[in-house]
Amino acid sequence: MKPQQQDPPPRPPSSSSSTSASASASASISSSVFTTSAVASVVASVWGGWGWVGMLGRELGGSFVFGVVAVYGASQGAGGSLFRVASDYYWKDVQRQQPSAVQLFTGCYYVPWLLKPLWGLLTDLVPVAGYRRRPYFVLAGVLTTGSSLIVAGSTGLAAWAALVCFVSFAAAVAIADVTIDACIARNSIERPALAPDIQTLSGFVSALGGLVGYSLSGVLVHRLGSQGALGVIALPGLLLILLGFVINEQRTYQSAEKQKVWEKLRVAMRGMGKTIKYPVVWRPSLFMYLSLALSISITEGQFYWYTDQKAGPAFSQEFVGIIFAIGAMASMIGVLIYHKLLRDLPFRNLLFHAQLLYGASGMLDLVFVLRWNLFLGIPDYFFVVLEECCSKIIMKIRWIPMIVLSSKLCPLGIEGTFFALLMCIDSLGLLTAKTGGGIVLHALNVTRTDFENLWLAVLIRNLLRLSSLGLIFLVPRASQADVLLPPDILKAYGRNQEESLQLTKFNDMEDV
Repeated sequence: MKPQQQDPPPRPPSSSSSTSASASASASISSSVFTTSAVASVVASVWGGWGWVGMLGRELGGSFVFGVVAVYGASQGAGGSLFRVASDYYWKDVQRQQPSAVQLFTGCYYVPWLLKPLWGLLTDLVPVAGYRRRPYFVLAGVLTTGSSLIVAGSTGLAAWAALVCFVSFAAAVAIADVTIDACIARNSIERPALAPDIQTLSGFVSALGGLVGYSLSGVLVHRLGSQGALGVIALPGLLLILLGFVINEQRTYQSAEKQKVWEKLRVAMRGMGKTIKYPVVWRPSLFMYLSLALSISITEGQFYWYTDQKAGPAFSQEFVGIIFAIGAMASMIGVLIYHKLLRDLPFRNLLFHAQLLYGASGMLDLVFVLRWNLFLGIPDYFFVVLEECCSKIIMKIRWIPMIVLSSKLCPLGIEGTFFALLMCIDSLGLLTAKTGGGIVLHALNVTRTDFENLWLAVLIRNLLRLSSLGLIFLVPRASQADVLLPPDILKAYGRNQEESLQLTKFNDMEDV
């Protein structure tokens, strides 16, 4: 037998191999330290975020935070984002409407928001069965659930009937929103230093809800069809109904309240009329309206082009949902950028640069519609994601200071109604933008199959966005933490019943 050859004894490492091993070990240790630091940073950020939310809960009440999450996150965020995608496909594939007509239809969604002062007066001054909050949340939930199920279960529904259902859904969201707005306005006035934090929370949960809704929208439309996806919106409606039953609210005496309703209404109307005459109030309100109205909306024309099989990039239903989901994530980034970097800047300086970036970012749409991205070697899928991210970040940075500014223009005692009035002005601006966009699409003959002049509509929109920079003098130079109203008007109307949201204990549920 041949003896087995034994392995030679190991040699001592040379200096070069020793150096290599040391470098490898150092790299491994550095990588491990880097990974540990990254994980620790993420954990610290998440923990810090929870700590920040906990701070708001302690300072403003945990039930207030819950109300913001329920209304802005579930109803407006998730439900609203799913509604946007599903309704667009419904008008395009089921009703087979032209983009200019759909642009006008979507403008009708803002009509209930124009009535926000009315919803505010009803919830503040007209109790139902002795309650000011519970019945209106329940009404909002019923409208949401009923309208979504009607559209989902109907075959051959007329276009006008579908529009009525969609406007009813918008009304439900507006009614639920007005109560939270009153709470936000009061807390922003009483705690001016926390006003940016409140808007950060509102914007963040809205964007998070939008992320969830958009992420599911494309898949739901593909699997269930546009009507089936609209039926899913009944779930946020049920949550609003539940919210109406868990609010802790003391029942008022009807006889006494009926005698005070008209007096309160008279005081509220007189207060709003007096407040809106102050230059510090009407000047920024005029800027907000004009800046929104001049930014005409042509989103329906772009949506039809996105999904066209011949003229456009022919994006699938799933990818359209992904685009909007990424946009929702970008909105969250915009909220964080505002919260970390921009919350201490003066209103005029911040809004000027935000509006400038808003007009410049619109040029990405022009590049995309003209297909210059392909000439540059950038694929459609990558470019549309880039455009959506830039647009959503800038839109959020531009929008939050406007809401902070609006909340600081509300006198105590009528803050809910007056904030609703300011939001009504903003909604009128959005309605004007939708109507103007529909007129432009129709005038340029942008149809379901003809997109030859879509680039010109985009260019007109961008130039109108930039034109509002000439109105920036209407915005005050004040800091976002300053009190803008003079003392004689700030507290001229007293303090109404506390506008905080609280949850009932389980043993109090039988009082509902």
